[in-house]
Amino acid sequence: MSRTLLSLGHGYSAQALTRVLPAGWTVIATTRDPEKAGALRARGLEALVWPGADLGPALARATHLLSSIAPGPDGDPVLNAEGERLRAARHLEWVGYLSTTGVYGDHGGGWVDETAPLAPATRRGRLRAEAEAGWQALGLPLHIFRLAGIYGPGRGPFAKVRAGTARRIVKPGQVFSRIHVDDIAQVLAASIARPNPGAIYNICDDDPAPPQDVIAHAARLLGLPVPPAEDFATAEMTPMARSFYAESKRVRNDRIKQELGVALKYPTYREGLAALLEVEDGSPAG
Repeated sequence: MSRTLLSLGHGYSAQALTRVLPAGWTVIATTRDPEKAGALRARGLEALVWPGADLGPALARATHLLSSIAPGPDGDPVLNAEGERLRAARHLEWVGYLSTTGVYGDHGGGWVDETAPLAPATRRGRLRAEAEAGWQALGLPLHIFRLAGIYGPGRGPFAKVRAGTARRIVKPGQVFSRIHVDDIAQVLAASIARPNPGAIYNICDDDPAPPQDVIAHAARLLGLPVPPAEDFATAEMTPMARSFYAESKRVRNDRIKQELGVALKYPTYREGLAALLEVEDGSPAG
Protein backbone atom coordinates (compact mmCIF):
# COMPACT_ATOMS: atom_id res chain seq x y z
CA MET A 1 0.00 0.00 0.00
CA SER A 2 1.39 3.37 -1.02
CA ARG A 3 1.98 5.80 1.83
CA THR A 4 3.03 9.42 1.58
CA LEU A 5 4.21 11.57 4.48
CA LEU A 6 3.95 15.33 4.16
CA SER A 7 6.54 16.65 6.63
CA LEU A 8 6.04 20.33 7.36
CA GLY A 9 9.24 21.94 8.59
CA HIS A 10 11.43 18.92 7.93
CA GLY A 11 13.97 19.43 10.69
CA TYR A 12 16.06 17.37 13.09
CA SER A 13 13.36 15.10 14.53
CA ALA A 14 11.44 14.64 11.28
CA GLN A 15 14.64 13.69 9.47
CA ALA A 16 15.27 11.02 12.11
CA LEU A 17 11.76 9.64 11.49
CA THR A 18 12.30 9.34 7.74
CA ARG A 19 15.42 7.27 8.38
CA VAL A 20 13.36 4.58 10.15
CA LEU A 21 10.28 4.50 7.91
CA PRO A 22 9.88 1.16 6.12
CA ALA A 23 10.60 0.85 2.42
CA GLY A 24 7.89 2.12 0.11
CA TRP A 25 7.19 5.44 1.77
CA THR A 26 7.21 8.68 -0.20
CA VAL A 27 8.25 11.74 1.81
CA ILE A 28 7.36 15.28 0.78
CA ALA A 29 9.34 17.67 2.95
CA THR A 30 9.02 21.42 3.35
CA THR A 31 11.77 23.85 4.32
CA ARG A 32 12.15 27.62 4.19
CA ASP A 33 15.65 27.34 2.70
CA PRO A 34 16.10 26.62 -1.05
CA GLU A 35 19.56 25.17 -0.36
CA LYS A 36 18.15 22.77 2.21
CA ALA A 37 15.46 21.80 -0.30
CA GLY A 38 18.19 20.84 -2.75
CA ALA A 39 19.94 18.77 -0.09
CA LEU A 40 16.69 16.97 0.72
CA ARG A 41 16.15 16.15 -2.95
CA ALA A 42 19.69 14.79 -3.13
CA ARG A 43 18.70 12.36 -0.37
CA GLY A 44 15.74 11.08 -2.38
CA LEU A 45 12.97 13.16 -0.86
CA GLU A 46 10.55 15.44 -2.61
CA ALA A 47 11.04 18.95 -1.28
CA LEU A 48 9.05 22.18 -1.33
CA VAL A 49 10.13 25.64 -0.23
CA TRP A 50 7.37 26.80 2.10
CA PRO A 51 6.11 29.41 2.69
CA GLY A 52 5.98 30.04 -1.02
CA ALA A 53 5.03 26.80 -2.70
CA ASP A 54 1.41 25.70 -3.08
CA LEU A 55 0.85 22.91 -0.55
CA GLY A 56 -2.44 21.87 -2.14
CA PRO A 57 -1.14 19.10 -4.45
CA ALA A 58 1.15 17.69 -1.75
CA LEU A 59 -1.65 17.70 0.80
CA ALA A 60 -3.94 15.93 -1.66
CA ARG A 61 -1.37 13.14 -2.11
CA ALA A 62 -0.49 12.78 1.56
CA THR A 63 -1.79 9.90 3.63
CA HIS A 64 0.13 11.08 6.70
CA LEU A 65 1.15 14.55 7.89
CA LEU A 66 3.68 15.69 10.49
CA SER A 67 4.14 19.30 11.53
CA SER A 68 7.37 20.29 13.26
CA ILE A 69 6.94 24.03 12.72
CA ALA A 70 7.02 26.12 15.88
CA PRO A 71 4.47 28.87 16.44
CA GLY A 72 5.60 32.45 16.15
CA PRO A 73 4.30 35.70 17.63
CA ASP A 74 1.25 35.49 15.36
CA GLY A 75 0.51 31.86 16.18
CA ASP A 76 1.03 28.67 14.23
CA PRO A 77 2.02 29.59 10.65
CA VAL A 78 0.64 26.32 9.25
CA LEU A 79 -2.77 26.86 10.82
CA ASN A 80 -2.78 30.51 9.76
CA ALA A 81 -2.00 29.75 6.12
CA GLU A 82 -3.49 26.30 5.57
CA GLY A 83 -6.09 25.81 8.29
CA GLU A 84 -9.11 25.58 6.02
CA ARG A 85 -7.47 23.17 3.60
CA LEU A 86 -6.30 21.04 6.50
CA ARG A 87 -9.78 20.99 7.99
CA ALA A 88 -11.06 19.61 4.69
CA ALA A 89 -8.31 16.96 4.38
CA ARG A 90 -10.47 14.08 5.57
CA HIS A 91 -8.40 11.56 3.63
CA LEU A 92 -5.49 11.82 6.06
CA GLU A 93 -4.95 8.63 8.04
CA TRP A 94 -2.59 10.06 10.67
CA VAL A 95 -1.57 13.56 11.69
CA GLY A 96 1.24 14.33 14.13
CA TYR A 97 2.09 17.61 15.82
CA LEU A 98 5.42 18.06 17.62
CA SER A 99 4.91 20.12 20.75
CA THR A 100 6.89 20.52 23.95
CA THR A 101 6.70 19.50 27.59
CA GLY A 102 6.94 23.25 28.24
CA VAL A 103 3.13 23.37 28.00
CA TYR A 104 2.96 21.92 31.55
CA GLY A 105 4.78 24.85 33.13
CA ASP A 106 6.61 24.68 36.44
CA HIS A 107 5.91 21.88 38.90
CA GLY A 108 8.73 22.49 41.36
CA GLY A 109 10.46 19.27 40.34
CA GLY A 110 7.29 17.20 40.68
CA TRP A 111 6.05 14.58 38.25
CA VAL A 112 3.62 15.29 35.39
CA ASP A 113 1.92 13.03 32.87
CA GLU A 114 -0.29 13.68 29.85
CA THR A 115 -3.33 14.33 32.05
CA ALA A 116 -1.70 17.28 33.84
CA PRO A 117 -3.37 20.65 33.19
CA LEU A 118 -1.56 22.99 30.85
CA ALA A 119 -0.04 25.90 32.76
CA PRO A 120 2.90 27.16 30.69
CA ALA A 121 5.19 29.57 32.51
CA THR A 122 6.91 30.98 29.42
CA ARG A 123 5.73 32.71 26.28
CA ARG A 124 7.09 29.83 24.21
CA GLY A 125 5.01 27.39 26.23
CA ARG A 126 1.87 29.49 25.91
CA LEU A 127 2.23 29.68 22.14
CA ARG A 128 2.65 25.89 22.00
CA ALA A 129 -0.46 25.31 24.12
CA GLU A 130 -2.45 27.59 21.81
CA ALA A 131 -1.09 25.77 18.75
CA GLU A 132 -2.07 22.40 20.22
CA ALA A 133 -5.62 23.67 20.69
CA GLY A 134 -5.70 24.96 17.12
CA TRP A 135 -4.63 21.61 15.70
CA GLN A 136 -7.15 19.78 17.89
CA ALA A 137 -9.94 22.00 16.57
CA LEU A 138 -9.38 20.81 12.97
CA GLY A 139 -11.09 17.48 13.57
CA LEU A 140 -8.25 15.46 12.01
CA PRO A 141 -6.81 12.14 13.32
CA LEU A 142 -4.35 14.13 15.43
CA HIS A 143 -1.58 12.81 17.66
CA ILE A 144 0.28 15.34 19.83
CA PHE A 145 3.84 14.59 20.90
CA ARG A 146 5.23 16.67 23.76
CA LEU A 147 8.99 16.54 23.44
CA ALA A 148 11.51 17.00 26.23
CA GLY A 149 14.94 18.53 25.57
CA ILE A 150 16.32 16.97 22.40
CA TYR A 151 19.87 15.76 21.95
CA GLY A 152 21.62 13.50 19.46
CA PRO A 153 24.28 13.60 16.75
CA GLY A 154 25.36 17.21 16.28
CA ARG A 155 23.38 18.26 19.36
CA GLY A 156 25.35 17.07 22.33
CA PRO A 157 27.51 18.63 25.05
CA PHE A 158 30.85 17.24 23.95
CA ALA A 159 31.97 20.08 21.68
CA LYS A 160 31.46 22.67 24.43
CA VAL A 161 33.13 20.46 27.03
CA ARG A 162 36.14 19.99 24.75
CA ALA A 163 36.29 23.70 24.00
CA GLY A 164 36.10 24.59 27.67
CA THR A 165 32.88 26.58 27.17
CA ALA A 166 30.44 24.17 28.84
CA ARG A 167 28.88 25.58 32.01
CA ARG A 168 27.47 23.79 35.04
CA ILE A 169 24.73 26.16 36.16
CA VAL A 170 23.35 24.95 39.49
CA LYS A 171 19.87 25.93 40.60
CA PRO A 172 18.79 23.91 43.67
CA GLY A 173 15.97 21.50 42.84
CA GLN A 174 16.19 22.10 39.08
CA VAL A 175 15.66 19.06 36.86
CA PHE A 176 15.02 18.67 33.15
CA SER A 177 13.73 15.77 31.11
CA ARG A 178 15.47 15.01 27.83
CA ILE A 179 15.26 12.59 24.89
CA HIS A 180 17.59 11.23 22.22
CA VAL A 181 16.41 12.01 18.69
CA ASP A 182 16.48 8.30 17.74
CA ASP A 183 13.90 7.62 20.44
CA ILE A 184 11.69 10.42 19.10
CA ALA A 185 11.86 8.70 15.72
CA GLN A 186 10.87 5.31 17.06
CA VAL A 187 7.93 6.76 19.01
CA LEU A 188 6.61 8.53 15.91
CA ALA A 189 7.03 5.38 13.81
CA ALA A 190 5.23 3.33 16.47
CA SER A 191 2.33 5.78 16.50
CA ILE A 192 2.05 5.67 12.72
CA ALA A 193 1.91 1.87 12.93
CA ARG A 194 -0.67 2.01 15.73
CA PRO A 195 -2.80 5.14 15.25
CA ASN A 196 -4.93 6.41 18.13
CA PRO A 197 -6.50 9.70 17.04
CA GLY A 198 -6.73 12.17 19.87
CA ALA A 199 -3.79 10.68 21.75
CA ILE A 200 -1.17 12.82 23.46
CA TYR A 201 2.25 11.38 24.25
CA ASN A 202 5.14 12.66 26.31
CA ILE A 203 8.43 11.76 24.65
CA CYS A 204 11.21 11.76 27.24
CA ASP A 205 13.59 9.32 28.83
CA ASP A 206 13.36 7.62 32.23
CA ASP A 207 15.74 9.85 34.15
CA PRO A 208 14.96 13.55 34.63
CA ALA A 209 18.21 15.02 35.89
CA PRO A 210 19.87 18.28 36.91
CA PRO A 211 21.64 19.83 33.92
CA GLN A 212 24.93 20.11 35.79
CA ASP A 213 24.99 16.32 36.22
CA VAL A 214 24.77 15.81 32.45
CA ILE A 215 27.70 18.16 31.79
CA ALA A 216 29.75 16.47 34.50
CA HIS A 217 29.07 13.04 33.02
CA ALA A 218 30.03 14.25 29.54
CA ALA A 219 33.32 15.59 30.90
CA ARG A 220 34.07 12.28 32.61
CA LEU A 221 33.37 10.36 29.41
CA LEU A 222 35.92 12.56 27.67
CA GLY A 223 38.41 12.24 30.49
CA LEU A 224 38.41 16.01 30.94
CA PRO A 225 38.02 18.15 34.06
CA VAL A 226 34.47 18.69 35.24
CA PRO A 227 33.59 22.37 34.71
CA PRO A 228 33.16 24.31 37.95
CA ALA A 229 29.69 24.81 39.36
CA GLU A 230 28.11 28.25 38.93
CA ASP A 231 25.30 29.53 41.11
CA PHE A 232 22.22 30.24 39.00
CA ALA A 233 21.38 33.28 41.10
CA THR A 234 24.60 35.08 40.19
CA ALA A 235 25.60 33.45 36.87
CA GLU A 236 25.74 35.72 33.83
CA MET A 237 23.17 34.36 31.35
CA THR A 238 21.12 35.66 28.47
CA PRO A 239 17.41 36.17 29.17
CA MET A 240 16.68 33.26 26.81
CA ALA A 241 19.05 30.92 28.65
CA ARG A 242 17.71 32.00 32.02
CA SER A 243 14.12 31.43 30.90
CA PHE A 244 14.79 27.69 30.50
CA TYR A 245 15.29 27.51 34.25
CA ALA A 246 11.83 28.98 34.94
CA GLU A 247 10.34 25.48 34.93
CA SER A 248 11.37 22.36 36.82
CA LYS A 249 9.49 19.10 36.44
CA ARG A 250 9.87 15.37 35.98
CA VAL A 251 7.94 14.09 32.97
CA ARG A 252 6.42 10.61 32.90
CA ASN A 253 6.65 8.51 29.73
CA ASP A 254 4.52 5.49 30.68
CA ARG A 255 2.06 6.03 27.82
CA ILE A 256 4.58 5.52 25.00
CA LYS A 257 5.55 2.22 26.61
CA GLN A 258 2.09 0.95 27.45
CA GLU A 259 0.16 2.11 24.36
CA LEU A 260 2.86 1.98 21.70
CA GLY A 261 5.10 -0.77 23.05
CA VAL A 262 8.19 1.44 22.87
CA ALA A 263 11.38 0.29 24.56
CA LEU A 264 13.70 3.28 24.71
CA LYS A 265 17.08 2.84 23.07
CA TYR A 266 18.54 5.37 25.48
CA PRO A 267 16.56 5.23 28.75
CA THR A 268 18.90 7.71 30.46
CA TYR A 269 21.37 10.35 29.38
CA ARG A 270 24.21 8.02 30.35
CA GLU A 271 23.45 5.52 27.58
CA GLY A 272 22.61 8.33 25.20
CA LEU A 273 25.85 10.23 25.73
CA ALA A 274 27.97 7.08 25.49
CA ALA A 275 26.36 6.21 22.15
CA LEU A 276 26.68 9.79 20.97
CA LEU A 277 30.38 9.84 21.73
CA GLU A 278 30.83 6.66 19.70
CA VAL A 279 29.09 8.31 16.75
CA GLU A 280 31.14 11.48 17.03
CA ASP A 281 34.49 9.79 17.67
CA GLY A 282 34.03 6.47 15.92
CA SER A 283 35.25 4.70 19.03
CA PRO A 284 33.65 3.41 22.27
CA ALA A 285 33.27 5.89 25.09
CA GLY A 286 34.90 5.41 28.46
